[in-house]
Amino acid sequence: MATPSAVSSAFAGRCPRCGQGRLFRGLLAVAPRCSVCDLDLSAQDLGDGPVAFVILLVGVVVVGAALVVEVRYSWPVWLHLLVWLPLATLLSLALMRPLKAFLIGQQYRHRSEDFDRAGGA
Repeated sequence: MATPSAVSSAFAGRCPRCGQGRLFRGLLAVAPRCSVCDLDLSAQDLGDGPVAFVILLVGVVVVGAALVVEVRYSWPVWLHLLVWLPLATLLSLALMRPLKAFLIGQQYRHRSEDFDRAGGA
């Protein structure tokens, strides 16, 4: 069985081994097992890794854009808050799931023996 692309399976939210089964059972909760290839995903905990990456990425984009807009157009503070706070929230929510799936996929590719040890897959 060919291993699917890490990026394509991450954006689709699919199993890192087969690319078919669902990786998540909720918004961010990882499924205990792949329904197709029976890969044990229960022991894979990324901790705060995805959150740290999302904060850094969104922070660079939003703060950079806010600085450019401030220097060029001198928006009032209320307009900055009205634009940048919802944008930061939406970007954070949009990036969290694919980035978490990508990190699980990278963990599978580089430490697959940990996946095998977790459940004997």
